[in-house]
Amino acid sequence: MGLVSGYNLRSMLVRKGTAAMTAMGIAMVVAVFVMTLAIAQGFRSTLVASGSTGNAIVLRKSATSETVSAVLKNQLPIIESMAQVARDGDGHPLASPELVVIISLPRISDGRPANVPLRGVGPRAYEVRDTLQIVEGRRFVPGTREINVGRQAVGRFRGLTFGSDVKFGGATWKVVGIFTADDASFESEVWGDVDLMMPAFQRGGYQSVTVKLSDPAAFSSFDVAMGADPRLDLKPQREREYYEGQSETTGTLIRVFATFVTAILSIGAMFGAMNTMYAAVAYRTREIGTLRALGFSRLRIVTAFLAESVALALIGGVIGCILALPVHGLSTGAMNMASFSELAFKFRITPGLLGGGLLFAAIMGGIGGLLPAIRAARIPVARALREI
Repeated sequence: MGLVSGYNLRSMLVRKGTAAMTAMGIAMVVAVFVMTLAIAQGFRSTLVASGSTGNAIVLRKSATSETVSAVLKNQLPIIESMAQVARDGDGHPLASPELVVIISLPRISDGRPANVPLRGVGPRAYEVRDTLQIVEGRRFVPGTREINVGRQAVGRFRGLTFGSDVKFGGATWKVVGIFTADDASFESEVWGDVDLMMPAFQRGGYQSVTVKLSDPAAFSSFDVAMGADPRLDLKPQREREYYEGQSETTGTLIRVFATFVTAILSIGAMFGAMNTMYAAVAYRTREIGTLRALGFSRLRIVTAFLAESVALALIGGVIGCILALPVHGLSTGAMNMASFSELAFKFRITPGLLGGGLLFAAIMGGIGGLLPAIRAARIPVARALREI
Protein backbone atom coordinates (compact mmCIF):
# COMPACT_ATOMS: atom_id res chain seq x y z
CA MET A 1 0.00 0.00 0.00
CA GLY A 2 2.88 2.36 0.76
CA LEU A 3 4.26 1.90 -2.77
CA VAL A 4 0.93 2.83 -4.38
CA SER A 5 0.24 5.73 -2.04
CA GLY A 6 3.73 7.12 -2.44
CA TYR A 7 3.43 6.89 -6.20
CA ASN A 8 0.09 8.71 -6.24
CA LEU A 9 1.19 11.43 -3.85
CA ARG A 10 4.39 12.12 -5.77
CA SER A 11 2.43 12.30 -9.01
CA MET A 12 0.82 15.55 -7.84
CA LEU A 13 4.18 17.25 -8.43
CA VAL A 14 3.98 16.28 -12.10
CA ARG A 15 0.64 18.11 -12.46
CA LYS A 16 1.57 21.21 -10.50
CA GLY A 17 -0.72 23.55 -12.44
CA THR A 18 -3.99 21.65 -12.17
CA ALA A 19 -3.20 20.51 -8.62
CA ALA A 20 -2.56 24.10 -7.53
CA MET A 21 -5.79 25.32 -9.10
CA THR A 22 -7.78 22.59 -7.39
CA ALA A 23 -6.11 23.25 -4.04
CA MET A 24 -6.80 26.99 -4.29
CA GLY A 25 -10.45 26.36 -5.18
CA ILE A 26 -10.84 24.26 -2.05
CA ALA A 27 -8.86 26.85 -0.07
CA MET A 28 -11.34 29.58 -1.01
CA VAL A 29 -14.29 27.46 0.08
CA VAL A 30 -12.63 26.57 3.39
CA ALA A 31 -11.71 30.22 4.02
CA VAL A 32 -15.33 31.31 3.48
CA PHE A 33 -16.54 28.42 5.66
CA VAL A 34 -14.22 29.30 8.56
CA MET A 35 -14.77 33.06 8.36
CA THR A 36 -18.55 32.77 8.23
CA LEU A 37 -18.67 30.41 11.19
CA ALA A 38 -16.24 32.74 12.99
CA ILE A 39 -19.04 35.33 12.87
CA ALA A 40 -21.44 32.95 14.62
CA GLN A 41 -18.75 31.96 17.12
CA GLY A 42 -17.92 35.59 17.86
CA PHE A 43 -21.57 36.52 18.29
CA ARG A 44 -22.16 33.66 20.70
CA SER A 45 -18.93 34.27 22.64
CA THR A 46 -19.81 37.93 23.13
CA LEU A 47 -23.21 37.13 24.59
CA VAL A 48 -22.00 34.21 26.70
CA ALA A 49 -19.23 36.42 28.13
CA SER A 50 -21.97 38.73 29.42
CA GLY A 51 -23.16 36.12 31.88
CA SER A 52 -21.47 35.22 35.15
CA THR A 53 -21.83 31.85 36.84
CA GLY A 54 -22.15 33.70 40.16
CA ASN A 55 -25.05 35.91 39.06
CA ALA A 56 -28.75 35.34 38.53
CA ILE A 57 -31.12 37.43 36.43
CA VAL A 58 -34.74 37.73 37.55
CA LEU A 59 -37.45 38.12 34.90
CA ARG A 60 -41.21 37.85 34.83
CA LYS A 61 -42.40 34.27 34.47
CA SER A 62 -42.61 33.15 30.83
CA ALA A 63 -40.58 36.18 29.64
CA THR A 64 -37.98 35.18 27.06
CA SER A 65 -35.88 38.35 27.31
CA GLU A 66 -35.53 41.56 29.29
CA THR A 67 -37.33 43.59 26.63
CA VAL A 68 -40.61 41.71 27.24
CA SER A 69 -40.24 41.35 31.00
CA ALA A 70 -41.51 43.47 33.89
CA VAL A 71 -40.50 43.71 37.56
CA LEU A 72 -42.58 45.97 39.82
CA LYS A 73 -40.86 48.48 42.07
CA ASN A 74 -42.38 46.97 45.20
CA GLN A 75 -40.92 43.56 44.27
CA LEU A 76 -37.32 44.83 44.37
CA PRO A 77 -37.02 44.99 48.22
CA ILE A 78 -38.35 41.44 48.45
CA ILE A 79 -35.68 40.18 46.08
CA GLU A 80 -32.94 42.13 47.87
CA SER A 81 -33.97 40.71 51.24
CA MET A 82 -33.45 37.08 50.20
CA ALA A 83 -30.67 35.27 52.02
CA GLN A 84 -29.06 34.00 48.81
CA VAL A 85 -28.24 37.56 47.61
CA ALA A 86 -24.67 38.62 48.37
CA ARG A 87 -23.91 41.78 50.38
CA ASP A 88 -21.12 44.31 50.09
CA GLY A 89 -18.91 45.43 52.96
CA ASP A 90 -21.59 47.80 54.24
CA GLY A 91 -24.32 45.16 54.12
CA HIS A 92 -26.04 46.49 51.00
CA PRO A 93 -27.52 43.79 48.73
CA LEU A 94 -25.64 43.36 45.48
CA ALA A 95 -28.64 43.70 43.21
CA SER A 96 -29.16 45.91 40.17
CA PRO A 97 -32.71 46.72 38.98
CA GLU A 98 -32.50 47.35 35.24
CA LEU A 99 -34.37 48.75 32.28
CA VAL A 100 -33.47 48.02 28.64
CA VAL A 101 -34.76 50.25 25.83
CA ILE A 102 -33.63 50.92 22.27
CA ILE A 103 -32.49 54.31 21.00
CA SER A 104 -31.57 55.25 17.44
CA LEU A 105 -28.11 56.59 16.64
CA PRO A 106 -26.29 56.86 13.30
CA ARG A 107 -23.45 54.47 12.54
CA ILE A 108 -20.00 55.93 12.09
CA SER A 109 -19.37 53.77 9.01
CA ASP A 110 -22.31 54.79 6.83
CA GLY A 111 -24.39 57.31 8.78
CA ARG A 112 -27.47 55.10 8.70
CA PRO A 113 -29.57 54.81 11.89
CA ALA A 114 -29.01 51.77 14.10
CA ASN A 115 -30.77 50.36 17.15
CA VAL A 116 -28.51 50.92 20.15
CA PRO A 117 -29.31 49.20 23.48
CA LEU A 118 -29.68 51.60 26.41
CA ARG A 119 -29.53 50.05 29.88
CA GLY A 120 -30.69 51.79 33.01
CA VAL A 121 -28.93 50.23 35.99
CA GLY A 122 -28.95 50.44 39.77
CA PRO A 123 -26.22 52.07 41.87
CA ARG A 124 -24.45 48.75 42.49
CA ALA A 125 -24.45 47.50 38.90
CA TYR A 126 -20.66 47.69 38.67
CA GLU A 127 -20.27 45.56 41.79
CA VAL A 128 -22.76 42.99 40.49
CA ARG A 129 -20.89 42.75 37.16
CA ASP A 130 -17.34 42.99 38.37
CA THR A 131 -15.74 42.41 34.95
CA LEU A 132 -16.65 45.95 33.89
CA GLN A 133 -13.84 48.48 34.07
CA ILE A 134 -13.80 52.20 33.37
CA VAL A 135 -10.95 52.87 30.92
CA GLU A 136 -11.63 56.56 30.36
CA GLY A 137 -13.37 59.02 32.65
CA ARG A 138 -15.43 57.82 35.62
CA ARG A 139 -18.66 56.11 36.56
CA PHE A 140 -21.87 58.08 36.23
CA VAL A 141 -23.21 59.63 39.43
CA PRO A 142 -26.63 58.24 40.42
CA GLY A 143 -29.34 60.88 40.26
CA THR A 144 -27.65 62.80 37.43
CA ARG A 145 -28.09 62.73 33.66
CA GLU A 146 -24.70 61.16 33.12
CA ILE A 147 -24.02 58.01 31.14
CA ASN A 148 -21.25 55.48 30.61
CA VAL A 149 -20.70 53.98 27.16
CA GLY A 150 -19.21 50.62 26.14
CA ARG A 151 -15.97 50.71 24.15
CA GLN A 152 -17.47 48.94 21.12
CA ALA A 153 -20.38 51.40 21.01
CA VAL A 154 -17.98 54.36 20.98
CA GLY A 155 -16.25 53.02 17.89
CA ARG A 156 -19.47 52.08 16.10
CA PHE A 157 -22.04 54.83 16.73
CA ARG A 158 -21.78 58.60 16.36
CA GLY A 159 -22.02 61.01 19.28
CA LEU A 160 -20.85 58.66 22.03
CA THR A 161 -17.29 59.88 22.50
CA PHE A 162 -16.05 60.85 25.94
CA GLY A 163 -17.38 64.25 27.00
CA SER A 164 -20.08 64.48 24.33
CA ASP A 165 -23.76 65.25 24.92
CA VAL A 166 -26.38 62.79 23.67
CA LYS A 167 -30.09 63.51 23.30
CA PHE A 168 -32.64 60.78 23.93
CA GLY A 169 -35.73 60.31 26.06
CA GLY A 170 -36.57 64.01 25.86
CA ALA A 171 -33.36 65.01 27.69
CA THR A 172 -29.66 65.58 27.18
CA TRP A 173 -27.19 63.17 28.75
CA LYS A 174 -23.43 63.59 29.12
CA VAL A 175 -20.89 60.84 28.45
CA VAL A 176 -18.62 60.83 31.51
CA GLY A 177 -16.99 57.40 31.15
CA ILE A 178 -16.04 54.64 28.73
CA PHE A 179 -15.98 51.04 29.97
CA THR A 180 -14.85 47.61 28.86
CA ALA A 181 -16.39 44.27 29.83
CA ASP A 182 -14.04 41.52 28.62
CA ASP A 183 -15.59 41.71 25.11
CA ALA A 184 -19.09 41.06 26.48
CA SER A 185 -22.25 42.44 24.88
CA PHE A 186 -22.32 45.25 27.46
CA GLU A 187 -19.60 46.96 25.41
CA SER A 188 -22.27 47.70 22.79
CA GLU A 189 -24.55 49.40 25.34
CA VAL A 190 -25.10 52.80 26.92
CA TRP A 191 -25.56 52.78 30.72
CA GLY A 192 -27.24 55.32 32.98
CA ASP A 193 -29.27 55.70 36.17
CA VAL A 194 -32.37 53.50 35.99
CA ASP A 195 -34.39 55.81 38.24
CA LEU A 196 -33.93 58.67 35.78
CA MET A 197 -34.40 56.58 32.65
CA MET A 198 -37.74 55.15 33.74
CA PRO A 199 -39.58 58.52 33.66
CA ALA A 200 -37.59 59.59 30.56
CA PHE A 201 -39.09 56.64 28.67
CA GLN A 202 -42.42 56.69 30.53
CA ARG A 203 -41.86 53.39 32.29
CA GLY A 204 -43.38 52.65 35.69
CA GLY A 205 -41.16 49.74 36.67
CA TYR A 206 -38.09 47.71 35.93
CA GLN A 207 -37.65 44.93 33.41
CA SER A 208 -35.15 42.74 35.24
CA VAL A 209 -33.08 42.49 38.39
CA THR A 210 -29.57 41.04 38.27
CA VAL A 211 -28.19 39.82 41.59
CA LYS A 212 -24.84 38.47 42.71
CA LEU A 213 -25.40 35.26 44.64
CA SER A 214 -23.68 34.64 47.95
CA ASP A 215 -22.50 31.36 46.38
CA PRO A 216 -23.07 30.02 42.85
CA ALA A 217 -24.47 26.84 44.46
CA ALA A 218 -27.16 28.95 46.14
CA PHE A 219 -29.08 29.38 42.89
CA SER A 220 -31.34 26.36 43.48
CA SER A 221 -32.46 27.60 46.90
CA PHE A 222 -32.86 31.12 45.46
CA ASP A 223 -35.14 29.70 42.77
CA VAL A 224 -37.17 27.76 45.34
CA ALA A 225 -37.49 30.77 47.66
CA MET A 226 -38.68 33.01 44.86
CA GLY A 227 -41.19 30.44 43.63
CA ALA A 228 -42.58 30.01 47.15
CA ASP A 229 -43.29 33.74 47.64
CA PRO A 230 -46.86 34.52 46.44
CA ARG A 231 -45.95 38.19 45.99
CA LEU A 232 -43.55 37.37 43.16
CA ASP A 233 -44.62 36.30 39.68
CA LEU A 234 -40.94 36.12 38.77
CA LYS A 235 -38.48 33.45 37.69
CA PRO A 236 -34.68 33.57 38.12
CA GLN A 237 -32.20 32.20 35.60
CA ARG A 238 -28.48 31.72 35.83
CA GLU A 239 -27.09 34.74 34.05
CA ARG A 240 -24.77 32.74 31.81
CA GLU A 241 -27.57 30.40 30.72
CA TYR A 242 -29.79 33.39 29.99
CA TYR A 243 -27.25 34.96 27.63
CA GLU A 244 -26.50 31.61 25.99
CA GLY A 245 -30.19 31.41 25.15
CA GLN A 246 -30.17 34.97 23.77
CA SER A 247 -27.50 33.95 21.25
CA GLU A 248 -29.40 31.00 19.79
CA THR A 249 -31.70 32.69 17.25
CA THR A 250 -29.15 34.91 15.54
CA GLY A 251 -26.38 32.33 15.89
CA THR A 252 -28.54 29.70 14.22
CA LEU A 253 -29.40 32.05 11.35
CA ILE A 254 -25.71 32.78 10.76
CA ARG A 255 -24.81 29.08 10.82
CA VAL A 256 -27.62 28.25 8.37
CA PHE A 257 -26.41 31.00 6.05
CA ALA A 258 -22.82 29.71 6.34
CA THR A 259 -23.94 26.18 5.54
CA PHE A 260 -25.93 27.31 2.50
CA VAL A 261 -23.15 29.47 1.05
CA THR A 262 -20.39 26.94 1.57
CA ALA A 263 -22.56 24.12 0.22
CA ILE A 264 -22.99 26.04 -3.05
CA LEU A 265 -19.29 26.86 -3.26
CA SER A 266 -18.22 23.35 -2.31
CA ILE A 267 -20.03 21.88 -5.33
CA GLY A 268 -17.68 23.79 -7.61
CA ALA A 269 -14.67 22.79 -5.56
CA MET A 270 -15.65 19.11 -5.67
CA PHE A 271 -16.06 19.24 -9.43
CA GLY A 272 -12.63 20.80 -9.64
CA ALA A 273 -11.14 17.96 -7.61
CA MET A 274 -13.05 15.45 -9.72
CA ASN A 275 -11.71 16.90 -12.99
CA THR A 276 -8.17 16.89 -11.64
CA MET A 277 -8.42 13.26 -10.59
CA TYR A 278 -10.04 12.18 -13.88
CA ALA A 279 -7.12 13.81 -15.67
CA ALA A 280 -4.72 11.94 -13.41
CA VAL A 281 -6.42 8.64 -14.18
CA ALA A 282 -6.29 9.29 -17.94
CA TYR A 283 -2.62 10.31 -17.73
CA ARG A 284 -1.58 7.23 -15.76
CA THR A 285 -3.70 4.48 -17.33
CA ARG A 286 -0.63 2.38 -18.24
CA GLU A 287 0.85 2.75 -14.74
CA ILE A 288 -2.46 1.65 -13.24
CA GLY A 289 -2.43 -1.44 -15.48
CA THR A 290 1.12 -2.22 -14.35
CA LEU A 291 0.11 -2.00 -10.70
CA ARG A 292 -2.85 -4.29 -11.33
CA ALA A 293 -0.57 -6.74 -13.16
CA LEU A 294 1.75 -6.75 -10.15
CA GLY A 295 -1.13 -7.99 -8.02
CA PHE A 296 -2.54 -4.83 -6.45
CA SER A 297 -6.28 -5.18 -5.90
CA ARG A 298 -8.99 -2.82 -7.08
CA LEU A 299 -9.62 -1.77 -3.47
CA ARG A 300 -6.00 -0.68 -3.10
CA ILE A 301 -6.18 1.31 -6.32
CA VAL A 302 -9.37 3.05 -5.16
CA THR A 303 -7.85 3.75 -1.75
CA ALA A 304 -4.67 5.16 -3.26
CA PHE A 305 -6.47 7.56 -5.60
CA LEU A 306 -8.77 8.65 -2.79
CA ALA A 307 -5.70 9.31 -0.64
CA GLU A 308 -4.27 11.50 -3.39
CA SER A 309 -7.50 13.46 -3.72
CA VAL A 310 -7.88 13.92 0.05
CA ALA A 311 -4.22 14.95 0.41
CA LEU A 312 -4.68 17.56 -2.31
CA ALA A 313 -7.83 18.81 -0.60
CA LEU A 314 -6.11 18.99 2.81
CA ILE A 315 -3.37 21.13 1.29
CA GLY A 316 -6.12 23.45 0.10
CA GLY A 317 -7.76 23.25 3.54
CA VAL A 318 -4.56 24.33 5.29
CA ILE A 319 -4.18 27.26 2.87
CA GLY A 320 -7.83 28.22 3.43
CA CYS A 321 -7.39 28.20 7.21
CA ILE A 322 -4.31 30.41 6.89
CA LEU A 323 -6.23 32.83 4.65
CA ALA A 324 -9.02 33.04 7.24
CA LEU A 325 -6.77 33.71 10.25
CA PRO A 326 -6.28 37.48 9.67
CA VAL A 327 -9.97 38.18 10.37
CA HIS A 328 -9.64 36.81 13.92
CA GLY A 329 -10.27 39.64 16.36
CA LEU A 330 -11.71 42.06 13.78
CA SER A 331 -14.85 43.87 14.95
CA THR A 332 -18.17 43.65 13.16
CA GLY A 333 -21.82 43.84 14.12
CA ALA A 334 -25.13 42.06 13.68
CA MET A 335 -28.72 42.43 14.77
CA ASN A 336 -29.51 40.56 17.96
CA MET A 337 -32.93 39.10 17.15
CA ALA A 338 -33.71 38.61 20.84
CA SER A 339 -33.50 42.34 21.62
CA PHE A 340 -33.77 43.85 18.09
CA SER A 341 -30.65 45.92 18.78
CA GLU A 342 -27.26 45.99 17.13
CA LEU A 343 -24.53 43.99 18.82
CA ALA A 344 -20.86 44.66 18.12
CA PHE A 345 -18.56 41.66 18.42
CA LYS A 346 -15.30 40.21 17.13
CA PHE A 347 -14.61 37.37 14.72
CA ARG A 348 -13.58 34.29 16.74
CA ILE A 349 -11.54 31.61 14.98
CA THR A 350 -11.06 28.73 17.38
CA PRO A 351 -9.04 25.51 17.02
CA GLY A 352 -12.37 23.73 16.65
CA LEU A 353 -13.30 25.89 13.65
CA LEU A 354 -9.92 25.24 12.02
CA GLY A 355 -10.34 21.51 12.60
CA GLY A 356 -13.82 21.70 11.10
CA GLY A 357 -12.41 23.49 8.06
CA LEU A 358 -9.82 20.75 7.50
CA LEU A 359 -12.47 18.06 7.92
CA PHE A 360 -14.69 19.86 5.42
CA ALA A 361 -11.78 20.00 2.97
CA ALA A 362 -11.11 16.28 3.40
CA ILE A 363 -14.78 15.49 2.75
CA MET A 364 -14.74 17.59 -0.44
CA GLY A 365 -11.59 15.79 -1.57
CA GLY A 366 -13.05 12.39 -0.79
CA ILE A 367 -16.29 13.03 -2.66
CA GLY A 368 -14.50 14.63 -5.58
CA GLY A 369 -12.04 11.79 -5.90
CA LEU A 370 -14.38 8.86 -5.41
CA LEU A 371 -15.69 8.44 -8.97
CA PRO A 372 -12.27 8.88 -10.64
CA ALA A 373 -10.81 6.35 -8.16
CA ILE A 374 -13.51 3.81 -9.03
CA ARG A 375 -12.90 4.42 -12.74
CA ALA A 376 -9.17 3.79 -12.25
CA ALA A 377 -9.85 0.51 -10.47
CA ARG A 378 -12.22 -0.70 -13.21
CA ILE A 379 -9.82 -0.25 -16.13
CA PRO A 380 -9.12 -3.72 -17.63
CA VAL A 381 -5.49 -4.73 -17.12
CA ALA A 382 -4.93 -5.79 -20.73
CA ARG A 383 -6.32 -2.55 -22.16
CA ALA A 384 -4.36 -0.43 -19.68
CA LEU A 385 -1.07 -2.11 -20.61
CA ARG A 386 -1.70 -1.44 -24.32
CA GLU A 387 -2.08 2.33 -23.68
CA ILE A 388 0.68 4.51 -25.11
